[in-house]
Amino acid sequence: MIELEGLTKRYGDKLAVDHLTFQVRPGMITGFLGPNGAGKSTTMRMMLDLDNPTAGSVRIDGKHYRDLQEPLKYIGALLDAKNMHGGRSAYHNLLCLAQSNRIPASRVAEVLDTVGLTAVAKKKSKGFSLGMGQRLGIAYALLGDPEILMFDEPVNGLDPEGIHWIRNLMKSLAAQGRTVFVSSHLMSEMALTADHLIVIGQGKLLADTSMAGFIRENSRSYVRVRTPQPEQFKDAVGAAGLSVSLREDGSFEIEGADMAEPVGELAAQHRVTLHELSPQQASLEEAFMQMTAQAVEYHAHNLNDPGAAAAAGQADPPLAQNAPPAPGQQGQGPQWGKGD
Repeated sequence: MIELEGLTKRYGDKLAVDHLTFQVRPGMITGFLGPNGAGKSTTMRMMLDLDNPTAGSVRIDGKHYRDLQEPLKYIGALLDAKNMHGGRSAYHNLLCLAQSNRIPASRVAEVLDTVGLTAVAKKKSKGFSLGMGQRLGIAYALLGDPEILMFDEPVNGLDPEGIHWIRNLMKSLAAQGRTVFVSSHLMSEMALTADHLIVIGQGKLLADTSMAGFIRENSRSYVRVRTPQPEQFKDAVGAAGLSVSLREDGSFEIEGADMAEPVGELAAQHRVTLHELSPQQASLEEAFMQMTAQAVEYHAHNLNDPGAAAAAGQADPPLAQNAPPAPGQQGQGPQWGKGD
């Protein structure tokens, strides 16, 4: 189990992580979500003592990471797959870690096989593709056969087969009773993987709930109905005291995803033909956008919509076509803020 208590990190005037308190429990996959700049990477680094908190604490199975003997046997993490010695082979990258944590050398071959890198075990990692590097990073995390695993963007660079593999791997690890904590911006994949969600914005905890609960609490659910007998249908639901709205495409919407069965029975009683009767609910992405709308730090605007930029106080008057750059701007590129 991972336990955070009042975890806080300040960089000068910037409060990156703001008194986070939550637990990551065993036996399930916990997704860690938040907009860019929300503090996710900083939080994960503090979990591993790579950054010192300004206040608060993190405990791994009741201990600070720095107090763990042979930490790879407690917690395995993938934070940056590029953080490896490019001049060493995949095998020797892992062997060095194994020796530092008194892990048998035989385990190196096992995890290389698990991640599908046996055929390139003796090749230098600097020649690896993004996906191969990601697999090696996952092998790092698995090396000590730990009870707790942390993955930051684990599907980055993986092909469809690799994405399917890592999804099933994480589910298998959770089914074994291990603690699995995963951060990702790929909402469609998170929706297929996570059981529980921790959502933060601007360093603050926004949600600590189940996947189903998060979507239910941050989205609208309704039943969509299509019928060739609209007037009869309106009369039937009106007589039953139900509130119904007509959409521009001719369909009807009735609030509540659990209303499908009552509406179907009502239509049957009044002999109304239905061409569609389907519960509708927002996706994880839609629910996430709804919850974090006020917590997004980096706002982008359509270049073809100067009104949007003007609303944000960032619009400049349009330049004349083929006009030279203003003095002092020759060769300047965009300046980007750091994401998270």
